[in-house]
Amino acid sequence: MSRDMRDARSEREPPAMPSDASNGARRPIHAIDRRHEILTRVAAEQAIHVPALARELGVSEMTIRRDIRRLERDGFVRQTYGGATAHLTRSFDVSFNARALEHAREKRLIGMRATEIVGPARVLFVGIGTTAEQFARYLPGGGDLTVVTASLPIASLLGTRPVRVVCLGGAVLHDELSCVGSAALRTLATYRFDLAVIGAAGLSARWGITELTDEEAEIQRSALERSSRVVVIADGSKIGTVTSSVVGPADRIETLVTDPTAPDDELRRLRRAGIDVVVARARSRTSDGPTSRTAVAQAAAGGQP
Repeated sequence: MSRDMRDARSEREPPAMPSDASNGARRPIHAIDRRHEILTRVAAEQAIHVPALARELGVSEMTIRRDIRRLERDGFVRQTYGGATAHLTRSFDVSFNARALEHAREKRLIGMRATEIVGPARVLFVGIGTTAEQFARYLPGGGDLTVVTASLPIASLLGTRPVRVVCLGGAVLHDELSCVGSAALRTLATYRFDLAVIGAAGLSARWGITELTDEEAEIQRSALERSSRVVVIADGSKIGTVTSSVVGPADRIETLVTDPTAPDDELRRLRRAGIDVVVARARSRTSDGPTSRTAVAQAAAGGQP
């Protein structure tokens, strides 16, 4: 049996059941919870001691190693070897993709909610970042939809769907895995967009959309200039934040999709700038269909609704 087949089978296995010493009960530890704990340890300690973590979580060392392989395959961690403690632990470098764990639930809700306001757009630009990846994850395919993106993860995600995907090409920023530079801009210049859906490192009424690097800001800026409509998707931690590279003014935005943690005073200023502000929330059960909560639960497990 191949490693990938074993990993796929592990996703279907029931969660491990470590004992609870306080009352003798047994509680499930799901794969996503184990992996979140692994990444938390990596971020804090830059190392994982497999036997100790296996004992703590009440699972086998093989289960922890399988979780690490899955995280490595998905691009969250990279294993490195060597050093005096190599026989006790494997140390890791946390890739930029681990940022997907920050405000993960909010980003999933934002991504799902944003797909509902795409409307009749047939040619989309989808920006970079983990919130944009959540949007792409839940974007319905089919028809004659074309998605142009600078993000290699988004191009890979959509590449197996019934969607025409165009990746800009050009130089790749290692951390973000986004395409930048003159080649990417030349490709971008051959398109016009019904809609641009972009993330932001920061968004404020005064400074508008801002990004972390000049290269990324240049790509986003060029896409906005070619778009009839602009939707910004950003979790609450980005609202009111300003970073160094300006993409465009706030009044260029048609709709902002964010979450309830966004500061109210900044949202009021953005509304005064003419932006339609949508706050994504988990929805309760309705009588005419399945709950959005079900979709959120599936999203939290890494699946699709």
